[in-house]
Amino acid sequence: MRAARMTPPQTQTTQTIQETDVTTGATVWLTGLPSAGKTTIAHELAGRLRAEGHRVEVLDGDEIREFLSAGLGFSREDRHTNVQRIGFVAELLARNGVLALVPVIAPYQDSREAVRKRHQANGTAYVEIHVATPVEVCSERDVKGLYAKQAAGELKGLTGVDDPYEAPESPDLRIESQNQTVQESAASVYALLSERGLA
Repeated sequence: MRAARMTPPQTQTTQTIQETDVTTGATVWLTGLPSAGKTTIAHELAGRLRAEGHRVEVLDGDEIREFLSAGLGFSREDRHTNVQRIGFVAELLARNGVLALVPVIAPYQDSREAVRKRHQANGTAYVEIHVATPVEVCSERDVKGLYAKQAAGELKGLTGVDDPYEAPESPDLRIESQNQTVQESAASVYALLSERGLA
């Protein structure tokens, strides 16, 4: 009786090539005022990247505040802590082959710089996108009703109105979302990622 022939297992080289095809990780931080379009652009971009086989996570600022930063307020110190926590999670994901899209205001330059340095120290790609929609346009969009509440005296400390927003001086990309469609904005981020070998 002849012994059955065993099929050789798939070689590790093939597996490695398949993995490296789609596992380049990076953090893409979209900073800007409330209602600037950060989250909308991030989700549009995420859809395109997922369709191409990339592992993608969108770290939504509201969800992070609810589950990871519950108890933090909106003082400068608390905002800084919140941004550092998000930066830590994003870097962890990116280091493990995930494209972490972070549509979070992050109003202070030193907070964003600390996140960038953490990525640099670990050799993890980090891309800063400034969604530079003017406050006048943001207040008209007012997706969450924050500007209306601030105007009615029901809310204090609204970023860009009665709390500071330090715009990035030299982001990797600046988007003026009021002058283009969501698809065009997402495409410009995608083009930058492609140029850097991240998409």
